[in-house]
Amino acid sequence: MRVYVPLTLPGLAEAYKTGELGTGPLLAYAVTPALREWYLSDDIEELEYAALSRAALASLRLLAADAAAPRRRVVVAVDVPDGAASADPDRGLDPAALGEVRVTGAVPLAKAASVHVDSADAEPDVTAAAEALPAADGGDDDAQFTVDGAEDHELLWYATQEIPNLVGLGG
Repeated sequence: MRVYVPLTLPGLAEAYKTGELGTGPLLAYAVTPALREWYLSDDIEELEYAALSRAALASLRLLAADAAAPRRRVVVAVDVPDGAASADPDRGLDPAALGEVRVTGAVPLAKAASVHVDSADAEPDVTAAAEALPAADGGDDDAQFTVDGAEDHELLWYATQEIPNLVGLGG
């Protein structure tokens, strides 16, 4: 099963150093029944993009909580065994939890298929979105517009071999 794990660049650096994304339970996003129902599509690529977008929003939340992290959203696409990820049945139709899953057990970075990161030109919008997130959560429409502005930036695709360069450890 493909899951999308939200991180920050420091979180990605730590995963690279330790060789794993975490020991679980780990928050991730995937194509869940609730996400399928919400998105109303049978196209698996569209559904996976929706799960990736949900993970990007979760990455933005991580950035809002870590003022020292570079203002770039990070999502790692990783393949985990079927059954290793499960949705909380009590939160299945909660709009805030669409696509959310918990991954049990260790998640080796070696199982990552790709890494998705904002480009440098997205940083001003991502910075503004991270700052506006609390107000947007409180119902402020202008703040929500600012948060949505980060979503206008597509995350760039990187091969896992490029992780050292992304986190500043490359040659």
